[in-house]
Amino acid sequence: MEMAGQLNGKLHGWTRQPRSDGPSSGTELDSIDARLLDIVQRNNRLSSEELGAGVGLSASAVQRRLKRLRSEGVIEADVSVTFPKAIGRNVTALVLITFERGRADIVDRFKQAMHKMPDVMSAFYVTGQADFVLLVTADDLEDYEGLTPRLVSEHPDIKRFETMIVLDRVKAGFTLPIASTLRARTGD
Repeated sequence: MEMAGQLNGKLHGWTRQPRSDGPSSGTELDSIDARLLDIVQRNNRLSSEELGAGVGLSASAVQRRLKRLRSEGVIEADVSVTFPKAIGRNVTALVLITFERGRADIVDRFKQAMHKMPDVMSAFYVTGQADFVLLVTADDLEDYEGLTPRLVSEHPDIKRFETMIVLDRVKAGFTLPIASTLRARTGD
């Protein structure tokens, strides 16, 4: 059975490859969807019964809504967020990449390469002085320094490579302000 977005295996029930184009244009969220999303993005290990109690639905109704939200791409993935230092990833860096020229083929090749680099946690194609911002982890500075020449040699169109080492992770997460966003849109 094929669902919207390609399934990529299972992790706590569902996971899929991230979509850059977002959910389908026909996706509309009601207040129950918003409350459900607000709960599951903070703790996706709650049972359907616990979720149902939180939003005022039966367990089966919660399962149907979650299935729809996943298939429409509203829920991109169900994951466990791991603290990098707990697994020996002691260095986190933000890397700004600027290309000599911004041709579409160069950008596309770089995007594809970022999907294959496990050291790159997130990659963003951005406006401004840099073309990409990468969130990278490494075991230590020596490990990180091994990444730099590899990136530059594999992408000769890189004009500038700037690294900012993270000194303190003040806030990290993926939780979106769903309730306030929905209130702003609907005026509730």
